[in-house]
Amino acid sequence: MSNKLVCCFSASGVTEKKARALAKAVGAGYYSINPVPPYTPEDLKWTNPLARCNREWLKKSAPPLSDLDAPVKDADEILLCFPIWYYTAPLIVKRFMESYDFSGKTVLLFATSGGSDMKRVIKTLAPAAPGASLKLGCMLNGEDAPDRWRALAEQG
Repeated sequence: MSNKLVCCFSASGVTEKKARALAKAVGAGYYSINPVPPYTPEDLKWTNPLARCNREWLKKSAPPLSDLDAPVKDADEILLCFPIWYYTAPLIVKRFMESYDFSGKTVLLFATSGGSDMKRVIKTLAPAAPGASLKLGCMLNGEDAPDRWRALAEQG
C-alpha cells in the first residue's frame, strides 16, 4: 500500500471541499497549495480583462507559494487537485510542481470545472515534474464521486 498525499489548490473553496473528501475517501494526508498574496474574489473575475488571474495568465507568471512545506518526499503517490483555468491547470499548480522533486512518484490529477475537461493538463504539467508518472484521475464534479475517486486512486 502506498503512502498517499492529496495536494490541492483552490481559489474559491470549491475544489478544496472536493479534495478534502477525496483525502478522506482514500485515507490520505492533505496539503493546501496557497499563493502569496491569496486570491480575492475580484482577482478571480475572469470576465474582467484586468483581473489578477488574467494578468498572470497573459504574462505566464505564477504567484509565489506561501510555503514549501508540502510533505511530498514522504509520499509515494500524490493526488493533485485543482480547478481548470484557461482549459488547463492554473500556473500556481505548475509552480508547485516545479518546487519539489516528484521523481519516481505517481501523480494522479483531479480537477473541478464548470464545463472544461482535463485534456491539456498533462501537457502543461509534465515538464514541471521530470521523472514523475503523471496520470489523469477524473473531474471532481458531482456528489456521487467519492467511490469513483477511491477506485481511481487505488488503481494509481
